[in-house]
Amino acid sequence: MMAFLSGLFALTAVIWVTQALRQFDLLTSKGQTIIVFFTMTGLTIPSLVAIIAPVALFVGVLYCLNKLNGDSELVVMSASGVSPGTLLRPFVILFCAVFALVGAMTIKVMPWSFDIIQELTARIHADFITNFARAGAFTELEAGFVFHYRERGPDGSLHGVFMQDRRDPAHITSYIAELGQTVEKDGLNYLVLAKGSYQRPQESGDSAMVTFENYTIDLSQFTPKEQTAKRPRERTTAELLNPDLGDETTKRLGGRLRAELLDRLASPFYAFAAGLIGFAALGEARTTRQGRGVAIGIAVLTFGLVRLLGIAASTFVVSRPRAELFVWTIPLATCIICLDTIFHGVLFRAWARARLILSRS
Repeated sequence: MMAFLSGLFALTAVIWVTQALRQFDLLTSKGQTIIVFFTMTGLTIPSLVAIIAPVALFVGVLYCLNKLNGDSELVVMSASGVSPGTLLRPFVILFCAVFALVGAMTIKVMPWSFDIIQELTARIHADFITNFARAGAFTELEAGFVFHYRERGPDGSLHGVFMQDRRDPAHITSYIAELGQTVEKDGLNYLVLAKGSYQRPQESGDSAMVTFENYTIDLSQFTPKEQTAKRPRERTTAELLNPDLGDETTKRLGGRLRAELLDRLASPFYAFAAGLIGFAALGEARTTRQGRGVAIGIAVLTFGLVRLLGIAASTFVVSRPRAELFVWTIPLATCIICLDTIFHGVLFRAWARARLILSRS
């Protein structure tokens, strides 16, 4: 357990740091506090744990068994009549705990964390206008969208607002308003402009100008287009089990939604596969003259191959629904083969006897 927790913490911390550095622009270009930075990056930890936990378990099992064998404890237990099943029992308890951890992360915690990230992203865009945009400066809120205001009033309102939207070269729009104010309603952020006008060039070469007393702009439009609709990984498990068949986005992502659901349900079983591969490699007592490097190398290659096959099977499900069987077969077949190896072919012999009895009958 300690080896598993140490490996999980170390691997998660290393990968989290690399992910956090990619989000460092929250502090530099977006003007957010260190609390928002750690919150945004910390919400990615559940998705990291779901991937890293089986790897950490595999490393922990190899470390524990290698140390037991190096101290001759496996030799003593084997000589005193301890069976492979007795030795495997405490490991299975750890496998079940990791199975529950990965299942909770993939099925419940990970989709919840992605929802919180989306909410924080919308607030960051609103905070960008309210707190970071400087008076008298032309700030690019998004590529092709320029924001400017002359000064800020005592009540926090913006005076002398100018905006130009060039994201669509065919429809360039310029906004000018005397006052501007950011408001939040129903969890969404808006910019309300007062006493102004907007100008839009026409194909004929003229410009259409419309004056307004109040004009509201939805700040969620500054979220990248691919993030406006929930991606398969950001949807809850309930949404994946019961998708809205009338939604165009759901129809377009049908294969990816099915692959994501199968991956979430099958991922916890890789905890058993990882642990059993490590136990099958080093669970048998060896003398000090017998090297364990080859066994460790084979175990590492086997686990890597099994995990790559699992990822490939989930990918094939997107375009080939018949590949769903392989998503479940790979981890379950790995567990069966490893158990057969641990118990010296007992399962294979039992299967052979059952086939013989059936053929005679």
